[in-house]
Amino acid sequence: MIYNKLPYDVIVCGAGHAGVEAALAASRMGASTLLLTGNIDTIAQMSCNPAIGGQAKGQIVREIDALGGEMAINTDLTGIQFRLLNESRGPAVQSPRAQCDKKAYQYRLKHTLELQPNLQIFQAMVTGLIYKADRVVAVKTNLDIEFQGHSIVVTTGTFLRGLMHIGKNKNEGGRLGDFSAKTLSASFLEVGIELQRLKTGTPPRLLGRSLDFSKMQEQRGDPEPTLFAFHDTRDSGDLFHVEQTGERRLGWTPGTDQVSCWMTHTTAETAHIVSANLKRSALYGGEIEGVGPRYCPSIEDKIVRFADKPRHLLYLEPEGRSTNEYYVNGLSTSLPFDVQLDMVHSVPGLENAQLLRPAYAVEYDFAQPTQLFPTLESKKIENLFFAGQINGTSGYEEAATQGLIAGVNAVQKARGEEPLIIKRHEGYSGVLIDDLVTKGTNEPYRMFTSRAEHRLLFNHASAEFRLIDHAKTHKLLSSNRITNIESKIKAVKHWQEWLENHRHEGKSWGEHIRRGESVDILPLDFQKLDKATRDETAYRVKYQGYLQREQRQIDRAGNMDLIKIPKKFDFLAIKGLRRESAQKLTAFMPLNLGQASRISGVNPADISVLMIHIAASKRDSREPGP
Repeated sequence: MIYNKLPYDVIVCGAGHAGVEAALAASRMGASTLLLTGNIDTIAQMSCNPAIGGQAKGQIVREIDALGGEMAINTDLTGIQFRLLNESRGPAVQSPRAQCDKKAYQYRLKHTLELQPNLQIFQAMVTGLIYKADRVVAVKTNLDIEFQGHSIVVTTGTFLRGLMHIGKNKNEGGRLGDFSAKTLSASFLEVGIELQRLKTGTPPRLLGRSLDFSKMQEQRGDPEPTLFAFHDTRDSGDLFHVEQTGERRLGWTPGTDQVSCWMTHTTAETAHIVSANLKRSALYGGEIEGVGPRYCPSIEDKIVRFADKPRHLLYLEPEGRSTNEYYVNGLSTSLPFDVQLDMVHSVPGLENAQLLRPAYAVEYDFAQPTQLFPTLESKKIENLFFAGQINGTSGYEEAATQGLIAGVNAVQKARGEEPLIIKRHEGYSGVLIDDLVTKGTNEPYRMFTSRAEHRLLFNHASAEFRLIDHAKTHKLLSSNRITNIESKIKAVKHWQEWLENHRHEGKSWGEHIRRGESVDILPLDFQKLDKATRDETAYRVKYQGYLQREQRQIDRAGNMDLIKIPKKFDFLAIKGLRRESAQKLTAFMPLNLGQASRISGVNPADISVLMIHIAASKRDSREPGP
């Protein structure tokens, strides 16, 4: 049965962190949007850690907010602890992180979707796609209902042939207690989309009243929390807005009534238990074929790879205000349940811990992201977009920004308009997608500050400044908020110039700032500015030389991105281009010379040859015929 005679503009398959941002972005742009999920009750579920942000991830969340996404504001309104990581270091690498009330986060975002105009939510598992002449035109579901759509965004997370492991015990599913999408992978394979396997894992959850916190170190939230959303550019009524229906979404005043996390550590006994049972681990016993995350290793990996370490830190994080369940950050494992019990009980403070949920590993299919354009559209099937863990990434934040960008581009494709492509120098979101589509990944990709060559420009407070042109072009923010951001940018520029051009005691005020002198000596009018404007101005003045150097490098490299490569360009026909490079370029289909230069194995000599031939082909196309 076909549900809709007129196609939706956008259909989103999956309602995890990528799916919800894709659906909201598309519907807020005025596109008719359908969000399909196998279980409406687990929309925006935090399957693993109940936290948002962290190194580079916190900056991504602020970029999502600057592009009209929901993750930042949803975190602020359901957060139970806020901390600024790397606070003692420079602002460029400082990253906000928040512990969330797991269920409140999920319920508020579900309610937000339900209230969103132009968006329909429907519970059905997508079992396959329907193609017509190398285009996707509809989706099939387990209810034998088909939905037609101009653009399809696939955000299936870990559910593609998901298989969970606890020792030798196996259960199908992308998450404990949930289903496995077993037939959708075949629908991709039949049109030539290549799939591989990855693995991720999660630690056990414990009953809080069975823990001895006196043996642990308390970790409180920051007394002055750093939030994720840009509240200074929002209208004051946005936070607790009551809908016309009289409904008010769940949430509380950001940063209030914070809770504590707790730190403990593994012991020599823990290491002995793990080492003695390695063969019983699904990971080390040969049960798992997928590659796991290098930067978030299981406890088995930690014990094996860092055998010289006497202990490993663990963090007990509350899952919410209305539950006594705790997440054990750092104790991910696929060991059998009896070993998990012994291992947990070997940790100080956990001697009598009761397990509410066991730890497990999950294997799933992903599509190598080099099969995508920078818009996240498939190179093989037109109008098909992928976002989130299906692209080989790990993390809520990485998934959410991909979902938002895929949602915007799905609308733009349906309308025949220019896509949203964030460049590497504009934000971590741009670095993430460029890395995925030009380099691919053979392990779950996680964003770090070190991946961004222009990270000095990516201080978390500047996201609105860096991305406002995209927000305006694609109408992702309200006109009031755009006006407020532009006023903020104008104020920062004014004070930058003023501080450089006015002097005090023989030096410009800018020189005083760069010398690290107290802000108390700065002019009173400057001190009266709101904190966000004052801090951003001070950052730009203090690191002026470094930022200018970064900009010069961007200007030089940016010229490469301006040189477009014609569609269906025959790389194999170019004389002087190494065959290996020609084959890689043919497979990747780069849009411009800059992207071509970032493909692994393509060297500067290849780019020089390519540049000459592109120039010649353009010149030939302009020459008049006989």
